[in-house]
Amino acid sequence: MRTYTRRTVDLFLVLALGAATAGALAGCGGGPRAGSHPAHASEARAREVAEAWDGSDAARVWRTGYHPVGDLVQLPDHAFGSDADKRAYSSGTFVLEGELPDAPREPGRVEWENGDSLTLPVLAARRAYERVARGGDEGPHLTVTGARLGEMTVATTRGPATVPAWLFTLKGYDTPLRRVALDSSKTPGPPIGAAGEVPTDQLAPLHGLVGTARDGRSVTVTAGHGSCDGGPAVDVLETRGSVVLSGYVKGTDDGPCTSDLRLKAVTVKLDRPLGDRLLLDAFTGRPVTADERKEDAQKGS
Repeated sequence: MRTYTRRTVDLFLVLALGAATAGALAGCGGGPRAGSHPAHASEARAREVAEAWDGSDAARVWRTGYHPVGDLVQLPDHAFGSDADKRAYSSGTFVLEGELPDAPREPGRVEWENGDSLTLPVLAARRAYERVARGGDEGPHLTVTGARLGEMTVATTRGPATVPAWLFTLKGYDTPLRRVALDSSKTPGPPIGAAGEVPTDQLAPLHGLVGTARDGRSVTVTAGHGSCDGGPAVDVLETRGSVVLSGYVKGTDDGPCTSDLRLKAVTVKLDRPLGDRLLLDAFTGRPVTADERKEDAQKGS
């Protein structure tokens, strides 16, 4: 018999993405007023998703792959030495002086503490650099003078793992900035379809995994909403094999709100450590994974 626990958690850390994403979140207004979310609707969907994944072939494939849930970047020792450097990193403002290495021909090895391992293609240093340097080169900036391939430890769905990483030399710092040099394993096809094509005030997709606490008792994800609604919220449903998150948008008194999309990061406390349980999105029916917004979210925190 499965045991379920459900909670609603509050959100924080607004990350405005601007008018370029206008209309990306459809129907974020015009529904029930804030605080009137029909809990049973999201809970029923979350139960369907949990039951579809628990014990499925897709879950078994997922657990054999490399899926990071921790920080993909490790900062230099004593970073950062000035307010200007802090602002530069927060905005992703870097300048490159010199050449960056190509990807090696040999695959990289992911090694877990229990002795399990996996090989995956290594990203070129330029690609890893561009995932950190996302803010152009104007204004206060950090200067990268080179890179070499090394390794770092990152939290994954299978526990801590040692992975290949590009070690970027920063002018003014004695130790490098490290960035994971691998993409995560391909996500298996889900055993359940998405809830629908258009988000509603009752259920909306999440936008990515920011990270997990070291003790595994909380996870941080990003959820979207419009600029003039009541903000997003997330419901949590825990089972033995999964943790299902149901994002939704609170109502507004001003009608539809599609002028722009904003993201908020939320830290969700769990009744017990996440461990190897799958973290799932009730709307999409898929695992919640880290994407490039993750690094932006960390910089905005």
